Amino acid sequence: MMQTELLQDIWQSLPAAERLKLAQAIKVKQRNKIGAYYPDEGLLSRDKYPRHIEFFGLGRTHRERAFLAANRVGKTEGVGAYETTLHLTGNYPHWWNGRTFSKPITAWAAGDTSQTTRDILQEKLLGPKADIGTGMIPGDSILRTTPKPGVPDAIETIFVSHASGGTSELTLKNYEQGRVSFQGTGRHVIWLDEECDMGIYTECLLRTMTTNGLLICTFTPLLGLSEVVRYFLDMKAVET
Repeated sequence: MMQTELLQDIWQSLPAAERLKLAQAIKVKQRNKIGAYYPDEGLLSRDKYPRHIEFFGLGRTHRERAFLAANRVGKTEGVGAYETTLHLTGNYPHWWNGRTFSKPITAWAAGDTSQTTRDILQEKLLGPKADIGTGMIPGDSILRTTPKPGVPDAIETIFVSHASGGTSELTLKNYEQGRVSFQGTGRHVIWLDEECDMGIYTECLLRTMTTNGLLICTFTPLLGLSEVVRYFLDMKAVET
């Protein structure tokens, strides 16, 4: 018997009340994806991710951080989306050793194009368009979203309930919009997923100056020793 058929038989054998209870528990878990990350124990316990935990901790003393890593190591979801969500909600795990915000924040998350921002960052944070609330931001914390003009199924702004009782605001942007689009008012957190040019990076850094905010970068250095990569390597050399 196929495994799926076995599971279906088990499901059908359960009393209706038990099926309802189980379905509700599954839905709650799906809408609180972040709760499964970096547990105390188990196969995926956080002690198996020392670089990730070190990166989070550095946020307490460093306003600028770059998680330069290979593909498929969790830099977008397990680092960028995870930390950004913690700051948006103000719900930090008991082990958190990084920067915290006690009040609602304003934030940006940016990718290289409008399509990749929609298909990667938006989905990591919110889940599929047909199932908003199953991404990294807990479903019950999402108050509302606004669409991005001109990009089908894309979302521009996400309003998130903060633990303090207020509302955090996250705007999704992309590098195709150019440096000018990154000018404006201060931001508490800016997450740049994939490498941008130095002009955009500098503009984002300026946006965090008045707020004493955080600038987080997560990318694979496919462009080699680019200006942004050299900037971080030079800072690392100075520290050591």
